[in-house]
Amino acid sequence: MRQQEPKYILLINWIREKISTKELRPGSKLYSENELSAMFGVSRQTVRHAIGILETEGLVERVRGSGTYIEKRMGTARKPTMNIAVISTYVDGYIFPPMLQGIVQKLSAEGYTTQITFTGNQINNERKILEEILERDQVDGVIAEAVKCALPNPNLEYYREIQKRQIALLFFDCRYPELDAPLVALDDEKVAEKAVNYLIEKGHRKIGGIFKADDGQGRLRYSGYLNALLKAGIGVDDRKVLWIDTEDQKNIRNIRASLLRRLMDCTAVFCYNDQVAFELIELLQKEGIRVPGQLSVISIDGTELSLLCEPKITSIPHPMEELGQKAAEYMVRMIVEPGFQEDYLYCPEVLERSSIKRIGG
Repeated sequence: MRQQEPKYILLINWIREKISTKELRPGSKLYSENELSAMFGVSRQTVRHAIGILETEGLVERVRGSGTYIEKRMGTARKPTMNIAVISTYVDGYIFPPMLQGIVQKLSAEGYTTQITFTGNQINNERKILEEILERDQVDGVIAEAVKCALPNPNLEYYREIQKRQIALLFFDCRYPELDAPLVALDDEKVAEKAVNYLIEKGHRKIGGIFKADDGQGRLRYSGYLNALLKAGIGVDDRKVLWIDTEDQKNIRNIRASLLRRLMDCTAVFCYNDQVAFELIELLQKEGIRVPGQLSVISIDGTELSLLCEPKITSIPHPMEELGQKAAEYMVRMIVEPGFQEDYLYCPEVLERSSIKRIGG
């Protein structure tokens, strides 16, 4: 499930472990760049990159002309609060309540209380929440869902400060690529590739795609879409791809003309999620376009929403509550084992319903 870790990550985790086991004590000097380079068989540039990340986290300090030292304040352990801050985008989204329920149940079973806040997928709200967490300084960990993580975000320094204070930081559903923190989520690239492969197996070659431009999952799912087409020898046609944002997702009808134009020559379409697929099918039916007779539809999430339209939507189910429980499990492990830093990615199978028509053959 996990890919082989880059060498700089192995070096980072090794140093973290030495710090947590007290083999490297606060104030002690770290091995030189040359020594670490020889020990791990990596370049000095790789060593410098790893040390730079550790310095950002507040674990080491570089002293010009002297070397790198373990941060002195590492000797003062944080007093446990048994509180975990959970930052989610929405309170009412169809996949979020089960995920949050999974997080709360698992943390409660481990003796932790949770403080849940919602950003509404707005950067300014995220900033206020992070400022309050840092000001109060009363949590052992933060489980966060990134806000529009495909776009530049001015709040990354707040997350880096959280790490610098030795507060465990874990992301669920999506994360900022600029931050070195574990993620528990769908394997967005692989599930999208799996969904498009399913369409290809049903005989489709003119496959459109609808993706979110402001969330990292949208970019990853687009990558999976491309992978499936290219591996099948199908040329990529940008005219069949539509990029939407968070506001568009709430009301696909607002982009009716663009949507119909993009899908005009398609026999099937991959939708970013069930909400997009549901809205799309409603629009197509109003336009007299039959699903799956004229256009087959597949999506991701496998929620109740995929059952509320006719035809019912073929989709890849989101693990939701299980994902929340896994995020909580990993958070507790990060607190107990400060060197623990692993991703967990899900890749469920296609849940076949009635929105796809086999063509050809």
